[in-house]
Amino acid sequence: MSKENTLKLLLIGSGKVGKSTILLRYCKGKFFETIGATVGVDFRFSNIKVNNENVKLQIWDTAGQERFRTITGSYYRNAHGILVVYDVTDEETFDQVEDWVKEIYQNAPEDCVILLFGNKTDLVDLREVSKEAGTNLAERMNITYLEGSAKSGENISNAFQILAERSFKKIKKKPKPTKETKKKTLKNITFEEEKKQKKCC
Repeated sequence: MSKENTLKLLLIGSGKVGKSTILLRYCKGKFFETIGATVGVDFRFSNIKVNNENVKLQIWDTAGQERFRTITGSYYRNAHGILVVYDVTDEETFDQVEDWVKEIYQNAPEDCVILLFGNKTDLVDLREVSKEAGTNLAERMNITYLEGSAKSGENISNAFQILAERSFKKIKKKPKPTKETKKKTLKNITFEEEKKQKKCC
């Protein structure tokens, strides 16, 4: 599979919102009740079809704790799509969504696809954040919104499929560098280096 057909996707959000269980549900098709907190980052691979093409997903699960922010910040680099997760039973994690999205805009590539995901909809009686609130926030930030559950599997595959399709579409639209543009870039680099050397002398 070519490098062009490999997408780097990230799971971002506060601690205990269920990022790891979402990843495992998607990659293994199972729900794991007890999982330790992610330390730093973890990643897994998954293969899917996008527009009849084989695409490899490299999915990074990042720690939500504040002490890991400096570590996870570097993983935004070269990301094609990001799933921002909050817990619908914990309003505080919803309130932190805008901070996470700001961090994405500061660190991730400009054309990175963002999808907001409200997790744990299976816990109906414990819900603190309405679907309407999630929809309104996503509309205000101009990003896609879905909610579902790692436990029931609702919308998990759908979320990754949407991220993959939109990210892949953007990659395909990017013009491929020709031999001529590579030569020009090389010439510019050499010219800049020569200028620096002359200034030093």
